[in-house]
Amino acid sequence: MEIGWRFFNMVVCCKREGRKKERKKWFELSHIRENHPQNGYAREYNESKTWCYEQKMQDCYIKSIDGLKLHALYLPAEDAKRIVILSHGYRGSRFGTLSFMAKYLHEHQCDVLFIEHRCCGDSEGKYITFGAKEQWDVQQWAVYVSERNKEKLPIYLYGQSMGAAAVLMASGHTLPAEVKGLIADCGFQSMEGQMRDMAANWFHLHHIPLLLIELDWFCSLLAGFHMKDADTAEAMKKDRFSFSMERRTPMCIQITLFRIICSAGQRRNW
Repeated sequence: MEIGWRFFNMVVCCKREGRKKERKKWFELSHIRENHPQNGYAREYNESKTWCYEQKMQDCYIKSIDGLKLHALYLPAEDAKRIVILSHGYRGSRFGTLSFMAKYLHEHQCDVLFIEHRCCGDSEGKYITFGAKEQWDVQQWAVYVSERNKEKLPIYLYGQSMGAAAVLMASGHTLPAEVKGLIADCGFQSMEGQMRDMAANWFHLHHIPLLLIELDWFCSLLAGFHMKDADTAEAMKKDRFSFSMERRTPMCIQITLFRIICSAGQRRNW
């Protein structure tokens, strides 16, 4: 039970409450370093992040179905033809790994909404649920945008990593008619699969089936969800979109994304 609690505290609990004294980082998991957008693209990553901070954006807020105040930033584009809702990854931020794509989208006539998932940035929350609850947050942000989309511009949901999983799960629910497509970059199939992989291959833990039972118990008791609630495969059986899954370089993703979201429309201010 002790290992299950420690694993839950490490991967599900929010770590931002109460600033900790900065300590020397003795080691870094190679998985984290190699998969980070800065690996091989540090200049582009830092330039686009700086660009995001320099833009004038509007604060937006919604209340989640379980009563949390969630935050996003809205960036209008000149003569916008579409709206893209950006869903960041695990323990991410509004201007983190998606800043590179945000700059590209904005330069190609896309209004952009940078959502901050529960437990991240200025959004409330104590637990990260790997899409179990974030999927409903994404759905609500889509409704929020739709209600303010007077010109009925097409809306696209773009997610990365855990944010991609949340977008795929949201596709299994009722979305506004203006939502015309999804972009899922490196999402995962299920929370259980992710936890199994992390336990076995990242931390080399033993007795994994028992560990997952304990983890699920803590998720249910303290965070109000089960791991089975975070499953993209089940959601995609019900969605109305077609999917093409490919692993590409950032530049190829840019070109493909721009081709996918080419639709006409007019600009609108919120």
